[in-house]
Amino acid sequence: MNKSIGTMVMATSLLFGACNSKDIDIEVKVKAKENMENVIGRSDIKVKDGRMTPEVLWAMGRIGGMNVSPDGQKVVYTVAYYSVPENRSNREVFVMNADGTDNKQITKTAYSENEAVWIKGGKKIAFLCNESGSSQLWEMNPDGSDRKQLSRYDGDIEGFAFSPDEKKVLFISQVKTVKSTADKYPDLDKATGIIVTDLMYKHWDEWVTTAPHPFVADFDGKAISNPVDIMEGEPFESPMKPFGGIEQLAWNTTSDKIAYTSRKKTGKEYALSTNSDIYVYDLNTKETTNISEGIMGYDTNPQYSPDGKFIAWQSMERDGYESDQNRLMVMNLETGEKIFASKDFDSNVDGFVWSADAKALYFTGVWHGESQVYKIDLKDGNKITPLTSGMYDYAGVALLGENKLIVQRHSLSMGDEIYSIDLADNNKVAQLTTENKQIYDQLAIGKVEGRWMKTTDGKQMLTWVIYPPHFDPNKKYPTLLFCEGGPQSPVSQFWSYRWNMQIMAANDYIVVAPNRRGLPGFGMEWNEQISGDYGGQCMKDYFTAIDEMAKEPFVDKDRLGCVGASFGGFSVYWLAGHHNKRFKAFIAHDGIFNMEMQYLETEEMWFANWDMGGAYWEKQNATAQRTFANSPHLFVDKWDTPILCIHGEKDYRILANQGMAAFNAAVLRGVPAELLIYPDENHWVLKPQNGVLWQRTFFEWLDMWLKK
Repeated sequence: MNKSIGTMVMATSLLFGACNSKDIDIEVKVKAKENMENVIGRSDIKVKDGRMTPEVLWAMGRIGGMNVSPDGQKVVYTVAYYSVPENRSNREVFVMNADGTDNKQITKTAYSENEAVWIKGGKKIAFLCNESGSSQLWEMNPDGSDRKQLSRYDGDIEGFAFSPDEKKVLFISQVKTVKSTADKYPDLDKATGIIVTDLMYKHWDEWVTTAPHPFVADFDGKAISNPVDIMEGEPFESPMKPFGGIEQLAWNTTSDKIAYTSRKKTGKEYALSTNSDIYVYDLNTKETTNISEGIMGYDTNPQYSPDGKFIAWQSMERDGYESDQNRLMVMNLETGEKIFASKDFDSNVDGFVWSADAKALYFTGVWHGESQVYKIDLKDGNKITPLTSGMYDYAGVALLGENKLIVQRHSLSMGDEIYSIDLADNNKVAQLTTENKQIYDQLAIGKVEGRWMKTTDGKQMLTWVIYPPHFDPNKKYPTLLFCEGGPQSPVSQFWSYRWNMQIMAANDYIVVAPNRRGLPGFGMEWNEQISGDYGGQCMKDYFTAIDEMAKEPFVDKDRLGCVGASFGGFSVYWLAGHHNKRFKAFIAHDGIFNMEMQYLETEEMWFANWDMGGAYWEKQNATAQRTFANSPHLFVDKWDTPILCIHGEKDYRILANQGMAAFNAAVLRGVPAELLIYPDENHWVLKPQNGVLWQRTFFEWLDMWLKK
């Protein structure tokens, strides 16, 4: 459950930690400001033995959003840097030519600059910054000089988009939607109790008291004024929590309409339904129109075509199914005709952009464990053509002039860098940034290979195998089975700063990462098989992967471990009761232990209803009864293997009592166990020092049971 609707979080987790600081020598460059706040920037790093360590990961800059200048000649982007001692991060802004040359860091402040975009014909860069105490909109010259605050809004601005004529600004800010206890009882203003009367009182990691709303303000070139909430009085979200941003809203080409995404529901209705819509607000008439009405699934992320004649958005068909196929819808604004342009792509559209002439769309999507870039030709029967290939994941596709695309790319062996794709030169891919080259040049990276394995029902399953650096086929290695979360998140060429395959390999573990049943990129039948069958074929697929690898002479079949988070954590708990002594150590992070309790504890009830098949009290519901009969807690009597349980107490998706209950059960059963509990973390681990603790605990546990 580390994926909300249409959102793949495993590739963007800001999580990892440290093992052994003596293995590496890092000098973090720190600059003190007059106000004694520190600038966190690039680190000088020397890798002593050429192996990936947590310290190496923490020293890496993490590339964020990017934006192309109006003339297509410049690119602005951001990079985040982390400090473990200070337990925080900082984001800086960079500018480079469109071919990657003349790359310069233009900010060096103690404040995070975010969401940098070009404005005023490329003469200025607009960005968000908390320098004034709250997140406000600023501008600066392309060299970082002449910083000016454009907004002084009474609240944080969370995202923004200038209208094409730059006379207005669309921005996101939170509005209060729930009365507090103090509102009801003013004399109890110090009371901490929360009165709840309906569902969705908590979401992801927060008690729900506000909703993000889109605001439109005037811009005279110097300051922003007269903000208007275009959903004033509505208790709904736009963009939608927990992950929606400015990509869920869009200006039309004539600057007089705004398309926005919203699920106009609250309480129990919100908790049970994924049915969102695309609305268009007319700035002249102040009227709102639902342009996706009648489409019952999840509609989001609208984009107007450059000629203003069409609007495209991503759309899932079935209400209540958060992992339904994410298709690309295109609507003719003159006729109202709607078509599913990506109908011939048997996987998800994860991100898209219009071509400059509005005759095509470019999108990213996963297929066979790789996320590539594709083209949909709207003038040729919506023909789909792959533009890239190789063992990579591409993301964040955008136009770079008229004949190029700009993207981010990562793999199981390297974090995000920025690349261009030359559409006029046989789709030639060129690397534009080398943010972490100084680090990669010192690392010995473990080999990654894909193996196709025959499953118990005669299918073919792709499994990634990651080998230790300096792999010796004459040795025997302890081996880890990696269990993916989601449950329907792809095991693609992802890069994570916590579940990092190279750091596991660097600790002399072979990693086995199967694309088991219930993952996208292998057709919808493969993806959907898992719903209502958590303890079924997907678990047989896990056994297939580890059993096939255990046949290799270099795999020590007596030192096998099993690790995973979210649905991967559920998998670990389930496998602990069914593995027949295959494994010698388990690690479960934020996993479901008791399915009946999970059904009633989680917030997004649509997920539980779809994936579990219904409620456990529906005695005539065969799918639901099969689900709950496979709850891991029912098989604790068969637990016989050391297990580490990790959980965050701010995880409102899978409550921390699940991890604590699993730990308690193991201890009561006499099984060696350890519990790592975080009072201040959610479904992930976001704070640097907590990430260090996570990684140290992770490898200490594995080494204890698999190497001694």
